[in-house]
Amino acid sequence: MESSPNATVPERAAWQRFLPLIVLAGAMALVFAMGWHRYLSLESIAVNRDALKSLIVGNWATAYLGYVAVYAAAVAVSVPGALFLTLAGGLLFGWLLGGLAAVTGATLGAIALFLIARSALGDTLAARAGPWLAKLKDGFQENALSYLLFLRLVPAFPFWLVNLAPALLGVPLSTFAIGTFLGIIPATFAFASAGASLDSVIVNARAEYDACLAAKAAAECKLGISVSSLVSRELIIAGALLGIAALIPIAHKKWTTRHAKAH
Repeated sequence: MESSPNATVPERAAWQRFLPLIVLAGAMALVFAMGWHRYLSLESIAVNRDALKSLIVGNWATAYLGYVAVYAAAVAVSVPGALFLTLAGGLLFGWLLGGLAAVTGATLGAIALFLIARSALGDTLAARAGPWLAKLKDGFQENALSYLLFLRLVPAFPFWLVNLAPALLGVPLSTFAIGTFLGIIPATFAFASAGASLDSVIVNARAEYDACLAAKAAAECKLGISVSSLVSRELIIAGALLGIAALIPIAHKKWTTRHAKAH
């Protein structure tokens, strides 16, 4: 007895549902297998600064759009080191345009991962996610936008986790997109600004490296730049205060609810 053509529809739908996830997993495996993630470092930025700046000359628009695309892809496949991409954006395009490109790329990449997780994983992963998802559930149920803003402003959890959790907890796409875009603006522009001042840091680091090469063997010398030199105490405090401000609507809602019950 021949099977009905309609019998293959559920199987085809399941395949189409998981196809984006398969593509994403393949891209992630390729990135790590090729070692491309290792290029996301301050040392790599310092070594390739001149080449990158030369690439932009005469191809500014293409380079700018390419940077946004690379940033979005890096976030979508959850490659660690988005901070260094932000610094590179500030170095190459200035703090304003570099920060805007980074925010745009990060938001697009986060939305892509959100949609893939929601369509391909959904309730299945949510049911098996365990304690790490339960820690976030109450906050998103209270006030999804404010809680998402808080998680973006104060990175208590990894960026990729904050992309996945809302998708599994039923947060609307519009809320996720707005919360992500607005929430990452302060830190992104702060690091883009730091990236814009990288030139002097790189020059000093190269001078030290060249001096080392002149006095010692190449194996004993390293072109090193510390991230801590770019992060100020004021930047950390400002981020913490912004995160606290994002929680005010949730605290107000809880206080109002308790006050109403008391009366």
